Amino acid sequence: MLLVSSFTIFQSTGAFAKEARTETLSDEGEVTLLFTHDLHSHLDSFKVRTDEGKTIEVGGFARLKTAIDDVRTNNPATFVLDGGDFSMGTLYQTIFESDAPELVLLGRLGYDATTFGNHEFDYRSLGVSNMLKSAITQQEADKSLNLPQFLVSNIDWEKNNSEDNALVKEALEQYGAKEYTILERGGYRIGVYGVMGQEAEDYAPESGIDFDDIIEASKRIVPLLQDEGVDMIVCLSHSGTNPDPDKSEDELLAKAVPEIDVIISGHTHTLLEDYIQIGDTYIMSEGCYGQYLGTATLTPSESGRWSVVSYETKLLDESVAQDEEILSEIKNYKDKISNGYLKDFGYEFDQVLAVNDIAFTQMDSFGKELREDTLGSIIADGYYYAVKEAEGNDYVEVTASVAPMGTIRDTFQIGEVTVSDVFNVASLGIGADRIPGYPLVSVYLTGAELKTLAEIDASVSTLMSTAQLYPSGLSWTYNPNRLILNRVTDVKIAKDVPYDKNKELIEIDDEKLYRVVAGLYSAQMLGAVQNTSKGILKLTPKNEKGEPITDFEEYIIRDKNGNELKEWVALANYIASFEKNADGMPAFPEHYAAPEGRKIEVDSKNIGEIIKQPNKVALVIYAVGAALIAIIVFVILRIRRAIVKRRK
Repeated sequence: MLLVSSFTIFQSTGAFAKEARTETLSDEGEVTLLFTHDLHSHLDSFKVRTDEGKTIEVGGFARLKTAIDDVRTNNPATFVLDGGDFSMGTLYQTIFESDAPELVLLGRLGYDATTFGNHEFDYRSLGVSNMLKSAITQQEADKSLNLPQFLVSNIDWEKNNSEDNALVKEALEQYGAKEYTILERGGYRIGVYGVMGQEAEDYAPESGIDFDDIIEASKRIVPLLQDEGVDMIVCLSHSGTNPDPDKSEDELLAKAVPEIDVIISGHTHTLLEDYIQIGDTYIMSEGCYGQYLGTATLTPSESGRWSVVSYETKLLDESVAQDEEILSEIKNYKDKISNGYLKDFGYEFDQVLAVNDIAFTQMDSFGKELREDTLGSIIADGYYYAVKEAEGNDYVEVTASVAPMGTIRDTFQIGEVTVSDVFNVASLGIGADRIPGYPLVSVYLTGAELKTLAEIDASVSTLMSTAQLYPSGLSWTYNPNRLILNRVTDVKIAKDVPYDKNKELIEIDDEKLYRVVAGLYSAQMLGAVQNTSKGILKLTPKNEKGEPITDFEEYIIRDKNGNELKEWVALANYIASFEKNADGMPAFPEHYAAPEGRKIEVDSKNIGEIIKQPNKVALVIYAVGAALIAIIVFVILRIRRAIVKRRK
């Protein structure tokens, strides 16, 4: 059994469920689905750069409210749904546990239902529990607040009896969470349920929760909805799609459970300008951060299923007015963050740190190709700078710092760069101090392991883009045509970091220990490389004595007051230190406008370039290959001799 009886009682009724509304059948005989996913705490509007190079303001919950209300006035059979990851990505997440601003505002906007995404677990199970209970408390105090129904149908409560499990289960029961719900509006009854996929679960290693296969869970839930006689079945799936059919979890779900009518597909931040249709199932995605509002209108078809009348991912740009009441509520949250969380770091929410004239890579293309990117470079440089400043006279030389693509959540736009903008870039996680934001940690790697670090970037990131690394203090050369795990041909140290292309590069001593700085999560992932690669890639983070690290939280870097040095604070401090322009404002240095030679690609198919300087992995593969060739030649010669002998 997936869910114990004390939880399944909420299948039919929820403590805070909205009253079902049965109205006259919509005049057009149509159902409209409005949907979002991966909002990531983007309560405010934000800037993006268009393909034409123009900077525009988009998104924000105040615009979402206006757009949702406009559609509702045209069709009574309108349902508003969210596919998870509604939290984590901006400063508003810092009051996730105490105020649940994301979930509360989904209620203010009139969302009918939402589900878990992996980032809801960024503050671990305790954080999820506190957030849900905070939302309940606010609804009890404000009877006008209708929270969205929380739907989750593939948690395996019986797999473990951990404290994490108990915390989340208790909070969900108090909230009135369900495996599925039936929404009635405009004369239609639609059944909705929520699941979280395998990759998303893998991205939430600290959740303490076990999720079952989405296909098996759907095969159990869908017949229950059919028995309820619903007109439409909608799955809120935080699983996503992928160009690789074998990894496209929601497409696999649609094929395995064809009775599902619509899959709202979150997690992969995919913008589907046209839906994916598999049989009679429609898969829909609207991107991320609330830049778009997904809108789909469907009508019953002759086959007894549904046909899409219209489908749009509506851009919420400046032509969409912002709802004043929602703006006012967001301002209250902003003031609370400035007077609480940010005050401890000496910053304010909208404080301008610097001005930027550089066109940094936009997030829809960041990390898509293996190459040096100055967005990653400025973050890695910020880590180095902040450690040196924080440690002062006690500073121990840092050889390198690294920032992986998977932890970089936003970019810098042209114009003023605020504290909020900087936080958005490095917004993930929570420290051992239970204060939002991953701290920086200090580890030691041998020279040989620094070369492995470069190989992870050159080889592993081509298979998993989130593993791409952006360095400060290192420069490596690689050839994409070489054997995988043997693509790096040269790694050197830039003695004085942050890296400058004119600085001298120094050879690495394979046996020497070098100090490396990274975010807590990134360092933990580096520690998992050796196990994940079955020992092929040898990399073990150590302390200054060369002893393997077992608890990374013991090596958190602290500022002069003993507080954890957060990733985002390190970056903010670095940006605030930039040389001032003629107007007296710190300005982004021009050297970030172009690559500086930190990652150098030599795209050569010359056999000499491909086989030169083989590492141990290549030597083993070459030896195995040579052995296989020798065996094949031997077999061919034996066959040839046998044929000749038979002929004689």
